[in-house]
Amino acid sequence: MADWQAIAPWALTAGTFVLLCVQAILNRRRIQHLENRFRDRLETMGRELHATSSGSMGVGQRVIACERNLHELRMAVDEMRQNDPLRISYDEASRLVDLGADIDDLMNTCGISRPEAELVSALRRRQVA
Repeated sequence: MADWQAIAPWALTAGTFVLLCVQAILNRRRIQHLENRFRDRLETMGRELHATSSGSMGVGQRVIACERNLHELRMAVDEMRQNDPLRISYDEASRLVDLGADIDDLMNTCGISRPEAELVSALRRRQVA
């Protein structure tokens, strides 16, 4: 009985140490498993982020190209408006009305029809009044 009482604390200590070692080994395996899962998820997220950023860059380049095309179209429309022969005719007709030209002069000089000449003359006189 004396031997048992002397050995019991050492046996409990050794048993506890063995259990701690087993627990440490199990914890290390769990940690490795979690690290592997974390690494896999991190790689997946990296690939998804790369795909997303590549797609965003492509969309950004398309937006820039669309803006460039829009600017070119606006410039073309503005140029067409400035070079519109009908607009020039009406501007010229308006200037001639200011100088005192009658409807027949407007028709002959600007190449517009009688109703157009009458309209330009009436509008210009109304603006002056």
